Amino acid sequence: MAEPPKYPVPPAVLERFAELGRESSTLAVLRHARIAERMGLSGTDHKALDLAAREEGPLTAGRIAQLTGLSTGAVTGVIDRLERAGFVRRVRDTRDRRKVLVEILPMDEEKYAPLFASAKFAMERVLERFSPAEREVVERYERELADAIRADIFDSEDA
Repeated sequence: MAEPPKYPVPPAVLERFAELGRESSTLAVLRHARIAERMGLSGTDHKALDLAAREEGPLTAGRIAQLTGLSTGAVTGVIDRLERAGFVRRVRDTRDRRKVLVEILPMDEEKYAPLFASAKFAMERVLERFSPAEREVVERYERELADAIRADIFDSEDA
């Protein structure tokens, strides 16, 4: 597969995007901290739950550590708090009874949907201002940026 074309990025453009990224990141953290608080969780616990829930089936604490970038010790605390709050439970691995897995419990979607409604509504209001072709460009940008950030976070751990 051929390398996609690259275009020079003037310093002023990079600075504008960096500023937008900082503001967007801060607002996202604040929104999710507020949602997490209303769910009875910390922001870290909420995001760890979100990442774990996207996986198939029960997970080991080690897998949750890989997904989140947290230490296994920190993940133990996250699992403890999520279990106390009723979002997960620890279960024995049916293939290896010595192993403990973390199972995500079914969530009451109706109870938590209102917490996310304003974010979806804001996104819809903004997306309505972009043509389908523009949305494809924005989506491509967001996906590529997320991939680059993910690689930076998880690949740099070994450096």
